[in-house]
Amino acid sequence: MNGAEVLDIGRDAIWLTVQLSAPVLIVGLVVGVVIGLLQALTQIQEATLVYAPKIVAIFISLLLFLPLMGALMSGFMTRIAARIAAM
Repeated sequence: MNGAEVLDIGRDAIWLTVQLSAPVLIVGLVVGVVIGLLQALTQIQEATLVYAPKIVAIFISLLLFLPLMGALMSGFMTRIAARIAAM
């Protein structure tokens, strides 16, 4: 295995990490912005108001995106195993 192959695997692993975390992070971001807007519009300045909806939204998004995440990780492992077998 040469340096280019190692860098290729590392790049694929970083891209996989971005793909796995993006849906959950985007949901958390959207919920945070919506709650922040709601707080600004209603002048409710409670610091802990953001946490409960964000936790519930992230939990639901994890349940929804878990099959996608599993398929992405399975595909990555299949590609890694194929590279190992080809050596």
